[in-house]
Amino acid sequence: MFSDTICGWCYIGKERLKQALREVGGNSIQVTNLPFQLNPDMPMEGMDRIQYIKKKFGSIENAKPMYDNMILQGQQENLEIKLDKIKKTPNTVKSHLLIDYAKLNKVENEVMDSIFESYFFKAKDIGDENVLLEIGKKHDLDIKGLEKFITQKENLQKIDKLDTIAKQMGISGVPFYIFNDKISISGAETVENLTQAINKSLNG
Repeated sequence: MFSDTICGWCYIGKERLKQALREVGGNSIQVTNLPFQLNPDMPMEGMDRIQYIKKKFGSIENAKPMYDNMILQGQQENLEIKLDKIKKTPNTVKSHLLIDYAKLNKVENEVMDSIFESYFFKAKDIGDENVLLEIGKKHDLDIKGLEKFITQKENLQKIDKLDTIAKQMGISGVPFYIFNDKISISGAETVENLTQAINKSLNG
């Protein structure tokens, strides 16, 4: 699953994927999370969210229908998306590195859930190292190791490279799923469609 940590549709899509995996009894199915950057040119310190929306959509009014739909779709999956509380649109590179680091402890999916919750429900700045270290602590990660990992230049560059590879593959939006190297789906599809894709990729 390719996703970005500030993508509300990825938050919804991840929840639907979890439900689809339960439907197929997929305890043995491994989900690999891969990074995508919706805003690869975002300054490391992020930017004011209102300014970001106006730059991306032209105005708040232009963005409203899409955001209202996102909130509604989130509610259907019991996810609270409080966009009005978010003050800053962050750079997501370090949050992707937190997910990468969590793979060492096999808690990447749980950490990813916490990142989404921190941003969309608690309106925290997930570009802030202290916020990310707090999430790491919650999942019993080695904090000193994590602190070093998310600040190393080569690791930061690695996320940019993986993002470039995703775009070279033709991925232009997220969530984007590839099931068993056979079937790909773009967008926060329904649980039913995801379930069908999983079954088809396993049995086809």
